[in-house]
Amino acid sequence: MSQTKETSILTIEPTDHPTPADKRKAMMANPGFGTTFSDHMVVIHYSEEKGWHNGRVMARQPLPLDPAASVLHYAQEIFEGMKAYRSPENEILLFRPEENARRFRHSAEVMAMEPIPEEIFLDAVHKLVDIDRDWVPDGEVGSLYIRPFQIASQPFLGVKPAKEYIFAIIACTVGSYFKDATKGVPIWVSENHVRAVPGGTGTAKCGGNYAASLTAQAEGYAHGCAQVVFLDAIERRWIEELGGMNVFFVMNDKTLITPPLKGTILHGITRKSIIALARDKGYTVLEQPYSLDQWREDAKSGKLLEAFACGTAAVITSIGKVCDTHGDFEIGENGANNPVANELRESLINLQYGRAEDPYGWVKRV
Repeated sequence: MSQTKETSILTIEPTDHPTPADKRKAMMANPGFGTTFSDHMVVIHYSEEKGWHNGRVMARQPLPLDPAASVLHYAQEIFEGMKAYRSPENEILLFRPEENARRFRHSAEVMAMEPIPEEIFLDAVHKLVDIDRDWVPDGEVGSLYIRPFQIASQPFLGVKPAKEYIFAIIACTVGSYFKDATKGVPIWVSENHVRAVPGGTGTAKCGGNYAASLTAQAEGYAHGCAQVVFLDAIERRWIEELGGMNVFFVMNDKTLITPPLKGTILHGITRKSIIALARDKGYTVLEQPYSLDQWREDAKSGKLLEAFACGTAAVITSIGKVCDTHGDFEIGENGANNPVANELRESLINLQYGRAEDPYGWVKRV
């Protein structure tokens, strides 16, 4: 639930120079991913003396930042990824935004940062999407990707939690993350790098986790793969997650397996939604360890029918081929036939875009 007008700490300062409608339409026709930004942003400040204050919905612009700001030296930073959708009735919808607010708080706690209250987070998201609702494309084009983030802004050099923070939200019109998510993509198994370790920051959505994946990702690109999958840090045999997505395995007995959340895997909101949808469709969903050797053996024997990755950006994307230094193996028909992934994807996006009844109460109108 967002804050009321009486309790909101945000003031609305619309830009004096909104993007002309014709230019905006042209930009949104083929937006790509992560480069077509909307007109406004949210900025809220925190200090120990004032708490969360000076909240504004304002024209998108650079953030003034002292070169000694703690985020630049000690990486106290977190973010979220969520989307707004346009329904057939022209309503603007958010999908499970309270889960993003909850995970953002968790990330802040892991990173020793001051958590922004969930009601302020939700109020800020609603107000930004509302003022930039013209940037939400039709459902056939894409969605509005929303990026809340928080950085340590206190200027000091010293390894300790900061006492000042900036919370901000920006947004961009986006199309598909992959060119064709219904076809299988090839992925690279990282044998020399790990994404997270027990007791580390694996469950926080922080930039450092993603920076740690970039070398492995580059290695995957060099081998013609679209993504990288990480193994556990201890035994180097158990599947954990992709560079920025959770993963599911579809067996031939209507069972789905996904790695368990044991402190090194991000608590994916899409993952959580898929588990609920799949169980309601009669699938058995097991949250249990699954090894690379099992993956290879089950793909060869036919026990494994499909594998797919999931996340806010990519939604559900099938995996067609797995590559590593020991040899590649294909899944099913190289990811060309994915009835379970496609069924779940269709059900999920129909909810997100308001094309189907929502028995879960996941969709919120702006």
